[in-house]
Amino acid sequence: MAANVQFDLVSPERKLTSVLVEQVQIPGADGDLTAMAGHEPTILSLRPGLLTATGAGVEEQYVVTGGFAELSADTISVLAELALPRGEMSQEVVTDLLKQATKAHEDAHPDEHHMTQKFLSDLIHIAEDLGFHTNL
Repeated sequence: MAANVQFDLVSPERKLTSVLVEQVQIPGADGDLTAMAGHEPTILSLRPGLLTATGAGVEEQYVVTGGFAELSADTISVLAELALPRGEMSQEVVTDLLKQATKAHEDAHPDEHHMTQKFLSDLIHIAEDLGFHTNL
């Protein structure tokens, strides 16, 4: 039996979950990772993507748009800019996020163009993976 770790996911709007899990797959800005009990202390930035928590044979998925994750041997804490259970994601939410990201990219200083383009690209990728239309 795999060891469990405390997993907490919060956004500015609400606390989405606080449960014991076996592992959490995290969309990191520098690459995805799977966090489990005994993980070395780490802080990482999130990119837009699907965060998956697995425990007791149950898998819960959340769409995140950014934020931070703090990992330790016995806790995984995710502070997301925006986080929604996968089932709450809708075409309306996708369209609003893409419009905001497109405007941010268009208005960005030239030094930030690569970063805003990557954010927009990650949003498009996760939206398409979830079956949503991305044409504005």
